[in-house]
Amino acid sequence: MDEIRGGNTGDGTGGDTIRDEIRGTAEGTAPVPLSVLDLVTVGQGRTATQALRTGVEIAQLTEARGFHRYWVAEHHSMPGVASSSPAVILAHIAAHTDHIRLGSGGVMLPNHAPLVIAEQFGTLEAMAPGRVDLGLGRAPGTDGATAAALRRSDRLNEGADDFPQQLMELIRFLDDDFPDGHPYARIHAVPGPVQATAPGGVQSAHRPPVWLLGSSGFSARLAGTLGLPFAFAHHFSAQNTIPALDLYRESFRPSAVLDSPYALIGVSALAADDEREARRQVLTGALSMVRLRTGRPGLIPSPEEAAAYDFSPMEREFVDGWLANVIHGTADEVRAGLDDLAKRTGADELMITANAHGGDARLRSYELIADAYGLPRRA
Repeated sequence: MDEIRGGNTGDGTGGDTIRDEIRGTAEGTAPVPLSVLDLVTVGQGRTATQALRTGVEIAQLTEARGFHRYWVAEHHSMPGVASSSPAVILAHIAAHTDHIRLGSGGVMLPNHAPLVIAEQFGTLEAMAPGRVDLGLGRAPGTDGATAAALRRSDRLNEGADDFPQQLMELIRFLDDDFPDGHPYARIHAVPGPVQATAPGGVQSAHRPPVWLLGSSGFSARLAGTLGLPFAFAHHFSAQNTIPALDLYRESFRPSAVLDSPYALIGVSALAADDEREARRQVLTGALSMVRLRTGRPGLIPSPEEAAAYDFSPMEREFVDGWLANVIHGTADEVRAGLDDLAKRTGADELMITANAHGGDARLRSYELIADAYGLPRRA
């Protein structure tokens, strides 16, 4: 079934409500629900504090305009990306929003003990009842050396190979249902369901829904087999999008979470008041990716620096390929691109990431996209 039964009434006291926390509702003329993936980017001349403030502004704007979710992604050792601690950022965003869903896109499970993630997201669920998603990935979210420092191990493939086992352990902690005799049977993730069953407990037994994230077929197949929602990173793995979504749908088995597949895709899209400005803004992200891919990660360059940069032929080829997968232009052009992408992929939801040097350009982009689709304005 689609609904999550029992659990949260929205006030943290439990209840018998039945609702769907996974499937969103398309607003205005959008073909599918629209959501936001925020990398909390830090541009040259800007601070992480300013980037985090922009994150709050984006969450508030998109909440007011009918976007369904606001997710942040775990990245490490990248000066231009201030989202190394998704749970901390989401707690901050939760304090400044009221109803938009908040989640990780994603937390990289092999970097953490499953119990720690269960505790962090149980805490977020207590802060923002019924609004929290837990998206999980198996990549490190960084380079190999940083991954080794995070995991205190040089055996990095071991973490990815153990992902299904780690996932099952995390879900057991979230549900508080290790079987009798299991070494962890007497260990509880708190806040969590154990507080609802303890003597005098009045808290909700509800916990955040789990999503699997991926950029290839592994997580697509696993999400389908387990009957979980799936999020695909189209914004940096476009060639694999349709094969992965097909694999997810073919592998899907109904579960207590979903009776049919539900897949969102991450999309790079930036709208501006004219095509030239849009191109000027997205070029900053392209140059940032050139530097990242060549081992020179840094702050997001300014539009002026990106425009003046002398790209080598190899770099120019990379940039052209990268920008071919970034939907950019006027609001009408971006709307047409998003419509086409939704139609081609059959995605159930589009999660838009707008990467640019400054916060103003990103905020303007989300506003223009909302206007293009006639999304509502809420107080």
